Amino acid sequence: MKLIIQIPCFNEEKSLPLALAALPREVPGFETVEWLVVDDGSTDGTSAVAKAHGVDHVVRHIRNQGLARAFMTGISACLREGADVILNTDADNQYDASYIPQLTEPIIKRKADLVVGARPIDNIAHFSFLKKKLQRLGSWVVRVVSGTDIPDAPSGFRAFSKTMASHLMVYNDYTYTLETIIQAGQLNMAIASVPIQTNGELRPSRLVKSIPNYIRQSIITLFRIFLIYRPFKFLSSIASVFLVLGTVLGLRFLYYYLQSGDENAGHIQSLILAAVLLLFGFGTLLLALIAEVLAANRKLAEDIRYRLSSHGF
Repeated sequence: MKLIIQIPCFNEEKSLPLALAALPREVPGFETVEWLVVDDGSTDGTSAVAKAHGVDHVVRHIRNQGLARAFMTGISACLREGADVILNTDADNQYDASYIPQLTEPIIKRKADLVVGARPIDNIAHFSFLKKKLQRLGSWVVRVVSGTDIPDAPSGFRAFSKTMASHLMVYNDYTYTLETIIQAGQLNMAIASVPIQTNGELRPSRLVKSIPNYIRQSIITLFRIFLIYRPFKFLSSIASVFLVLGTVLGLRFLYYYLQSGDENAGHIQSLILAAVLLLFGFGTLLLALIAEVLAANRKLAEDIRYRLSSHGF
């Protein structure tokens, strides 16, 4: 079996040597262990540093595409290179590489298709209070949407089986972490979580440029997750709010009208607002039905992609 350890990078010439020095060349259960670096349009010497430190495969974007696309480029490259298991880690040496055998073991034993390293979030000193709470919120949303029980969904230290990797399609440009777990849950893949430890902070997170930006991106990401993976449930919930409010206001108008027989005494404004709310409600419900059809087409596209990749296309 072949294990490929992939590292998405953007301007990591200073931290990459330290991260590579910690990576193993031998992992129990694998005949071959290779390294792959995705240089996401770096303007420094990331690619040269990777080659100088013995990286087997270097894939480069001409310009920066973002973490999610760099991750997917790496997954596709690892599959082309014949990986049976793909392990993803960060170039800033955030994750303790000594836990790699623990992450790959459930896949080798065919107990899991995706294994996520669970960090001790509450004990990480350089994580702010707000960031810790947002990490917890993201994990909770993933558990609700995917039907899985992963305590640290935003963790990027994770291992994928070839089958799981072949199914992956990330639609979010910001990060891949939440979406890949949701896909695994919807595909009924076996998912496991392994406790890990982290190293000290080498540099500020590139993903968290500022707390306000992180909050904004997190809200957008969570909204898109619900809209893409639970479209009918999400939109029908919004529609039900409009429909209930419109119905209540309509009944209010009807009550006063029947009491007095005068439509003006029945608060005509309530009738107008009720009509608007009901229109919004039925319109949103229609969007929910359309979104559910589009979601079915997305699943078909994912299945076609998997079948093509399984045959080497």
